[in-house]
Amino acid sequence: MAKARKHAGRNSVSATDAQNNFGEVLAQVAREGRVFITRYRRPEAVVLSIPEYEALTGVEPVDLKALEGEFDDMVARMHTATQREAVDALFGSSPANLGKAAVAGARRKR
Repeated sequence: MAKARKHAGRNSVSATDAQNNFGEVLAQVAREGRVFITRYRRPEAVVLSIPEYEALTGVEPVDLKALEGEFDDMVARMHTATQREAVDALFGSSPANLGKAAVAGARRKR
């Protein structure tokens, strides 16, 4: 079990205890909002809960449903009939035709 200590009025855990009992440190962070990680009894780092982090940074939580909708709309706009035909032609090409197209493309880039 991680041994929590008070360091200058703050809850702290040694780096060794944090490494060996990280799950317990996370539970403590969930309860208390933050836990300081110490090395040689000096604070080296702090683990913050998400609400504490957001309060400090002013970052709003990401709306994953909205991002998913934006992504789906973007993909739908990219899938035109012309593009579908090009993909079908690509997958229907013989290895020899694919090789010729690759060589032609490489020559155009020079």
